[in-house]
Amino acid sequence: MKRPSGLQKGDKVAIVCPASFVRGTVDIAVKTLESWGLEVQIGKTVTSAYHQFAGDDALRAKDLQDALDDDSIKAVFAGRGGYGTVRIIDAIDFSNFKKNPKWLIGFSDITVLHSHVERNLAIPTIHGQMPKSFEESTKSGLNTLKTALFGKPLAYSFKQNKQENREGKVEGILIGGNLAILHSILASDSDMVYDNKILFIEDVGESFYNIDRMLWTLKRAGKLAKLKGLLVGSFSSMKDATPGFGQTVEEIILDKVKEYDYPVAFHFPAGHIDNNHALILGAEVRMEVGKSHVNLEFNS
Repeated sequence: MKRPSGLQKGDKVAIVCPASFVRGTVDIAVKTLESWGLEVQIGKTVTSAYHQFAGDDALRAKDLQDALDDDSIKAVFAGRGGYGTVRIIDAIDFSNFKKNPKWLIGFSDITVLHSHVERNLAIPTIHGQMPKSFEESTKSGLNTLKTALFGKPLAYSFKQNKQENREGKVEGILIGGNLAILHSILASDSDMVYDNKILFIEDVGESFYNIDRMLWTLKRAGKLAKLKGLLVGSFSSMKDATPGFGQTVEEIILDKVKEYDYPVAFHFPAGHIDNNHALILGAEVRMEVGKSHVNLEFNS
């Protein structure tokens, strides 16, 4: 497995938008990245808009392609998520990226990119704050992103009193991202192999019944049966109907994995939240889950 090199002060990074257009600016992110000693290159898509997208499909594909092919750029940030990465993913040529891997950073709709790279190239990527989300990010969330980018040891230990957690210790490659996106790319060339992996999932603004439906789809597709572990991030701004669905997110998830014996950790601080902690997808991790704690350590 090739792994991107850790960044060093003076390195150049790019911001491009493969999905929706940026509302406002990414000025705060640029200043933050520059304070880390990085040179920031702004892609054309960051200031472009075409309906809801950051430029038409051709422009977004070219902007991402140019950043991937430019060997002077050591990391590529997705400016924001939204929707649109799936419309361009098959137009991207990853041959130069495969020879000279660099960090790809984002979450939400950028799960398409994470998953595609894992499926086809097995190169780690970073699920973490995007330039637009720097504005509301906690200091902790940004610090973990910096740690991951600069190749420093990344490990988490959270105390929690969550009786829903299913205890256990496992090691394996961490994959995943946004549940709705994982559901949408099933059976495509971007769909990952889930067997013997530790799966991370998160989502935002979904109905309880839709979370249930998407998880049933993953289960019936055989995606949940042979996991080594399940790491559950934030499920924020959830919606319910009248009458209500009748189950919490935790109950919905545990219902889908009740016949399997791998550990399950809830409420990991990653996803559509201000305190979005960075995760290196495609990396080997050690996960320890207890009723009152979750430890996650990334192998260097």
